[in-house]
Amino acid sequence: MADGLLTLVLLFIGIGGTAPAGEGQDRPVTGLTYVLVVIVALSLLARRRWPLVTLAVATAGTSLYLVLEYPYGPILLAFMVASYSAARHLPLKPAGVAAGVAVAVLSLHTAVDRDIAGLVPGAAWVVVPFAVGVTARLSREAAARTRDDLARQYADEERLRVAQEVHDVVGHGLSAINMQAEIALHLLGKRPEQAEAALTAISRTSREALDELRVTLALVRRTREGETRAATAGLARLDDLVARMSETGVPVKVEVSGEPPDLPAAVDLAAYRVVQESLTNVLRHAGAATATVRLAYLPREVSVEVVDTGRGAAGPPGGGHGLVGMRERIAALGGDFTAGPAEGGGFRVYARVPLP
Repeated sequence: MADGLLTLVLLFIGIGGTAPAGEGQDRPVTGLTYVLVVIVALSLLARRRWPLVTLAVATAGTSLYLVLEYPYGPILLAFMVASYSAARHLPLKPAGVAAGVAVAVLSLHTAVDRDIAGLVPGAAWVVVPFAVGVTARLSREAAARTRDDLARQYADEERLRVAQEVHDVVGHGLSAINMQAEIALHLLGKRPEQAEAALTAISRTSREALDELRVTLALVRRTREGETRAATAGLARLDDLVARMSETGVPVKVEVSGEPPDLPAAVDLAAYRVVQESLTNVLRHAGAATATVRLAYLPREVSVEVVDTGRGAAGPPGGGHGLVGMRERIAALGGDFTAGPAEGGGFRVYARVPLP
């Protein structure tokens, strides 16, 4: 569509402007003059699909036009567009070779006229639009590379985010299941009725973990950038989390201060994940311990603190993936995160998230 419109404009300019140019330069204008003007202009219809063919036709037509000593006129505009198109749509090497050939062919009229000074403006009709076309092509390629880099960056961030969500959901569920399975094995021979209760808890925990994982992955597939992708979890489900931990033999006490506001989904999810991962670490690494979860709601921030009475370690040196994931979640929301041994023993995790 755009090429057709451009061709029509150049045809209009060429047909309407060639005769005045001939009168001003005292040069002949015949029927063949207009035929060449039309041919060169029509060649631009293929300038995107076949830019080399377009440049060849435009060069041959314009060179014949000048050799016949027709007036310098609008036909040169069409030729310059053909030169630009070759540089814009062809790789640099073949475009450069084609431009060199076009300069040589276009210079034939200077030999006929014995006007060597005409070589410079003749070369400029090729070199200037060629340089503009190369610049446009390089800019387009740079923009494409930038888009590709952004797409790869987004894909990497999405993979990391999905991995973090799966780690939080599956890690907590499997830790609880593992603890309950050990309890069931220990009680199976001595107290089978209690072992049955532990197996029932395993069934319920595994089902809940699978349901949460399934919904989380479904939301990940459906949502786009900027949306909360794991809205299945939040502080509203804290009681269920505490109940699951209690079933594994880790007593959890919850203390809440302030009036719970309507938290943004991202803040609600991050706070829940901090509590979940912290309690999972208690289950994995603290040994026989109790845990206390403190939630503080202030007008401009919400804070989460999880303190246990265990051995004071939260996994391998460096904190493992769980602490790293919590720190990244909180940092992404502009908050503060600390984790380390608590005063008097045990381990303490603290996160503060500002509210918008």
